[in-house]
Amino acid sequence: MNPIYKLDNLIKTLATNLSPVILLLTRVIIGYMFLLHGLQKLTGGVELTSLMGVGGIIETLGGIFIILGLFTRFTAFILAGQMAVAYFMFHASAETLFNPVENQGELAVLYSMTYLILMITGAGKISLDAKFNK
Repeated sequence: MNPIYKLDNLIKTLATNLSPVILLLTRVIIGYMFLLHGLQKLTGGVELTSLMGVGGIIETLGGIFIILGLFTRFTAFILAGQMAVAYFMFHASAETLFNPVENQGELAVLYSMTYLILMITGAGKISLDAKFNK
C-alpha cells in the first residue's frame, strides 16, 4: 500500500477519535478570541448605542455562547452575518471587494466562514447544547 494512503488512514482514524475534543478546542479558542474582540470595543470608550457599541455587545455575548456551546447554531448564524456585514461596510470597496488581504478584511472573512461551519456542525458532543438536548 502507498505510504500516503497509510498516512491518510492514520489521520482519518485520529480525526474520528479526536473530533469531539478538536471541535471543543476550536470552539473555545474562537469564542475566546471573539469575546476579547468585543470586550476591547466595550472597554475602549465606545458608546453602547453606536454601531461599534452594538457590535461589541454582540461579539462579547456571542463569544461567551460559542465558548459554552450554548445556542451555538443560532449564535453562529448571527455572528457570521455580523462579520459579513463588517467586511462589506468597513473593508471592501469596489476595487478591493475580492481581495481581503489588500483591504485588511481577512479576519472578518475567516470569522464569518468559521461561524458558518459552526452553524452547520453545531457545538459538538462536549457542549451545553449537547447536554440540554439529551
